[in-house]
Amino acid sequence: MLPALVECDGYLEISIERGDMKDPELKEELYLNRESFAQTGDGRAETSAASLFFLFFKIGCTAFGGFMALISVVQDYIVKRRKLLTEEDMLDGISLATILPGPVAVNVVAYAGYRIRGPRGAFASAVGVILPSFLLLSGLSYAYFRFGQMPVAGKIFTGFIPAVAAIIFAAAWNMGVKTIKGLPEAVIALAAFGLLAGVGGFIVTLGIVAISGLLGVLLFQDVPSSSRKETPLARNGEQKRSPGGPPLRAIGAAYFGALPWAAVGKLIVTFGGMSLLLFGGGYVFIPLIQQVVVAKYGWVTRQEFIDAIALGQVTPGPILISAAFIGFKVAGFGGAAAATAAIFGPPAAVMILCTRFLDRIKGSKILRAALRGIRPAVIGMIAAAGVMVAGSSGFNAIALLTFGLSLVALLRFKVEPAWIIPVAGVVGLLLY
Repeated sequence: MLPALVECDGYLEISIERGDMKDPELKEELYLNRESFAQTGDGRAETSAASLFFLFFKIGCTAFGGFMALISVVQDYIVKRRKLLTEEDMLDGISLATILPGPVAVNVVAYAGYRIRGPRGAFASAVGVILPSFLLLSGLSYAYFRFGQMPVAGKIFTGFIPAVAAIIFAAAWNMGVKTIKGLPEAVIALAAFGLLAGVGGFIVTLGIVAISGLLGVLLFQDVPSSSRKETPLARNGEQKRSPGGPPLRAIGAAYFGALPWAAVGKLIVTFGGMSLLLFGGGYVFIPLIQQVVVAKYGWVTRQEFIDAIALGQVTPGPILISAAFIGFKVAGFGGAAAATAAIFGPPAAVMILCTRFLDRIKGSKILRAALRGIRPAVIGMIAAAGVMVAGSSGFNAIALLTFGLSLVALLRFKVEPAWIIPVAGVVGLLLY
């Protein structure tokens, strides 16, 4: 009989129905379940959707530098510090997000939240990581359209870049130490690094994932897997809702009643439809957004669109938060919320559905071997992203010193990225 994981008083415990234990596959299954439970089971059972929201809100406040920087910060908190997921879990999520539509970083966040606390965890995590940049960009949008164009904080952003590169390299190093076990994995990681750093592009990224998965099947299918099988997730009870008082409900009803719902609906349909056509990251998506919101609908001017992208770069979180700027121009704060939900929501839902499908077939030896080949390739691609980010800062003494000190702080002293990014911004403001 197969070992089963059951919920007991909010925690997971292993119950084994005794039977014939001579089957080697059964023994391996039991070992993998026990190991996974020992490392991640208790932490998941104790992690509520609310605590995930506040954790990812904290991450979202300092996640400057693009999608790979955000993923690296998530890895630092979720895998290394909190041990809520294993390195293999995280790499599988990044691999899946790479080949699905939508913003890669937010899809990975939704994946992590779903693995830890199910659908509520996915929702809480995604909202938490997006909310800081949404609120900041909404405030900047108000100031922009009220007082005119604002200068972009270029000095602060220049200071961020080498620290962000250090965070990405630290994540790649931590993942590599635990995942790359031998020469084949090392070769796959180096090849992926060289291809992405030297050639780049979405097609190359897909090719790396496909070829490394095929190599995994050829090299590792008959090798005992060191990956851990995922345990079912514990579920918390339903949270009690505390409805707002009559004044709050009245204010909310008045506000929503005053919204231009036709414009809001058009924003939802437009950005929701475009989000499912997004493959390859936010920068690849920018020309399509410009064609629709500038040339087709005229929601913003070309200069306003450029300023929206610039503001999206200097605020934390994913660059596609620029959709909030466009939504704000069309329908105020409600339009900003609608555009943001539409650009991130549908791809995250697709990610969760595919994660559930992945869970169903993850016991396949072929799939496990393919994932073992893809994981080192993902590590190589993360390191390549670090090189590209570091190159955009210029190789001057200030940047090199910031990069070196940040890397030492991360790897040697285990300093949280939430402290490193603000300090780097201050350095940039003072020295550039």
